[in-house]
Amino acid sequence: MNVATPAEGSLRRFSLAIDAMGGDHAPQSVLDGLELAAERHPQARFLVVGDEAKLTPLLATRPGAAKLCAIRHAPDAIPGDMKPTQALRQGRNSSMRLAIDAVAAGEAAGVVSAGNTGALMALAKIVVKTMPEIGRPALAAIAPSSRGDVVMLDLGANVQCDARNLVEFAIMGDAFARAVLGLPAPSIGLMNVGSEELKGDERVRQAAEVLRGGSTGLNFHGFIEGHDIAAGTVDVVVMDGFTGNVALKTGEGALKLMGGLLKQVFTSSIPARLGYLLARPALERLREWMDPRRYNGAILLGLNGVVVKSHGGTDAKGFAHAVDVAMDMVTHGFTQQIRESLSRLAPETPPLVARQD
Repeated sequence: MNVATPAEGSLRRFSLAIDAMGGDHAPQSVLDGLELAAERHPQARFLVVGDEAKLTPLLATRPGAAKLCAIRHAPDAIPGDMKPTQALRQGRNSSMRLAIDAVAAGEAAGVVSAGNTGALMALAKIVVKTMPEIGRPALAAIAPSSRGDVVMLDLGANVQCDARNLVEFAIMGDAFARAVLGLPAPSIGLMNVGSEELKGDERVRQAAEVLRGGSTGLNFHGFIEGHDIAAGTVDVVVMDGFTGNVALKTGEGALKLMGGLLKQVFTSSIPARLGYLLARPALERLREWMDPRRYNGAILLGLNGVVVKSHGGTDAKGFAHAVDVAMDMVTHGFTQQIRESLSRLAPETPPLVARQD
């Protein structure tokens, strides 16, 4: 492997491996994001994986990132429309695969990619592997609420889950909220069709019983409903992947609808346009608060390393936020926190279903 800067030779371990060729605007947007991230994380070291001939001149024009980055050549890149099974067979020399290999080899603590989501999840599960204590990894993200940010998981990695899976999601969500949101005792809510203890199917009630029992050491709020996400009733929302994906897409649609309606209202007449001018400072604050780039970065939790998926179409600010999330997880020992919490689970915790590797 070719190395384009002296930084790699002097380091035994990188903070993060970066898939420089993944995403709609790569590698420019990736390196622009690293330039922003370098200001926030001057102690970090990044292994940037991709086409060396393209990356070297681009990195030279970004001095902040150049100080923290080493380039590892990857001759190929996984296209956005490649199927996960095809990526597993044909992507061995791709920037995504070599970045993930660096995590599996212990060279880097985590990986960030804006590339093909299905390929990233498949490669990470096969190469980095699921932690022995975890039945199934979960996809998590941060979303806005009326009380601040809230962690949601699972968002689609597991359509069907048993009670043990839900308990594990709660443990991973707790560790994530501590590491990324800085919450000392995040409250955990389990999604159900009602808040009463007798509501829901057997797996949800079993999971709630374990979480109430105290063996996990979590701050369990109890059952919550869909409206509790936006209300910020809890800090961590736990649900199966089918429910989580529906909730995520519904929330995204609601935000787009709200934005469209505001635009219609403020352009409907001359008085409305004047009203917009008066309300503009407040609307700018609202836009900044709801900026999707602030919430860029879906995280695959439960692996032997940090894996963060940036939105493929994001810009430098969005990619930098994904790097922020990954760095927070690395800095706060996210994986070790999960292991310590799982070690407290009682033996009678509801058993796992067959693992999906």
